[in-house]
Amino acid sequence: MGRFKDLYNDKIKKEMMEEFKYANVMELPKVEKIVISVGAGKHTKDQKILQSMADTVSLISGQKALITNAKKSVAGFKIREGMPVGVKVTLRGGNMYNFLEKLISIALPRVKDFRGLPRNGFDGRGNYNFGLNEQLIFPEVVYDNILLTHGMNITVVTTAKSDKESFKLLELFGLPFAKGKSNG
Repeated sequence: MGRFKDLYNDKIKKEMMEEFKYANVMELPKVEKIVISVGAGKHTKDQKILQSMADTVSLISGQKALITNAKKSVAGFKIREGMPVGVKVTLRGGNMYNFLEKLISIALPRVKDFRGLPRNGFDGRGNYNFGLNEQLIFPEVVYDNILLTHGMNITVVTTAKSDKESFKLLELFGLPFAKGKSNG
């Protein structure tokens, strides 16, 4: 499955058991899934750009992306029920660990003036959200094939019960958090 799965089994589990004093191995938090999503914004009516976004996210994630449709009509945004509003992909298992490794070791170091990921992206239930401004930081994306540069939201869903546990888990994986006050 890859280096990150081995890293979790060999090193991270031991460190988490020591720090949080879990009574049972089954209490250990783990990364459950990673969701990558892109909103279409003002390009909801342009099928060519939506397909380009889906192709780009598929290329980045290694798994086919899904074009999502609006569940409700929202008059203020000129959106009707069933209109395409974005693209998403949910990664689990091997694809998830491969994407996490690529994100940490290849993509994030390519971000211009990168100072670390914000520490305030935790939701209180152990999940972490952050955004990237453009898809060009991933090596698979060819600049000449891009119709529109777009950002993406990445959600790392963990089984941790608190933000402190989730923060420690992601920090042990090597996610580069910004310097500052600690989380938890």
